[in-house]
This record gives sequence, C-alpha cells and structure tokens, in this order.
Amino acid sequence: MFNAITHSQIYVLDQDQALDFYVGKLGLEVNADVDMGFMRWLTVSVPGHPDRQVLLEKPGPPAMSEETAEQVRELVTKGALGSALILSTDDCRKTYETLLARGVEFTDEPTERPYGIDCGLRDPFGNHLRFTQLKG
Repeated sequence: MFNAITHSQIYVLDQDQALDFYVGKLGLEVNADVDMGFMRWLTVSVPGHPDRQVLLEKPGPPAMSEETAEQVRELVTKGALGSALILSTDDCRKTYETLLARGVEFTDEPTERPYGIDCGLRDPFGNHLRFTQLKG
C-alpha cells in the first residue's frame, strides 16, 4: 500500500512571516513557493530532505469558508491545535542556544527525558513545536 508520508500541513496566519521564521530562524529550506491563483502553495523541509515537506497553509477559501477560517485562526493563535512539528537534532542544547540567539522564544528549555533531550517553542502564530535529541 503506502510507502511514505510526503507532506504534512500546519496553519500559519501570514506566509511571509512564516518564511522568515521557518527558513530564516529555524533553518529549514523552501521546497515550493507557488501562486496557484486560489492559494499560495508554500512548503519547507529540513535541508537535504525534500522527501518530507510541510505545507505552511493560510486558513481560508477555497478549503474552508471565511467563517470557519476565522475560527481556525483563533484556535491557532491560542495554541489549541496541538503539536504542529517535532524535529530531531544531534545536539539539542547547541540547537537551543543557536535559536535563542536568533530570537526564537521557547516554552521549555532543553530537558532530559527517558527518550533523550528535548525542548519546546511556539512559532509566531501559536503553533507548538518541539525538537529532540534522541538517545543513541
């Protein structure tokens, strides 16, 4: 049957601001930035891994009515949609320090867990992100 997950999606309120955060601060790379007329198809991935892309989607038509889009925007802002992304890193503490210096705001500092070291942050819109250094 299936052999891969190629795309995931998270809602962002401003795609240009999302580019600044996900590419400029987190260091992901743009895979596609296409004006489709009815929407902007904007995807990013971990550098060198275009096989797993994240669609940075602005809530709205044609996928949903403006009324529903407003409700989704409120949920995103409240951080009520759960974890958006969990990324992995070889050195959680070093990545934390690098991102802190770039102005990223964290919700959790690097913490030892049974599975490794991880920490949490939120993007400018309210989405929850985590990154983890798994135990070897």
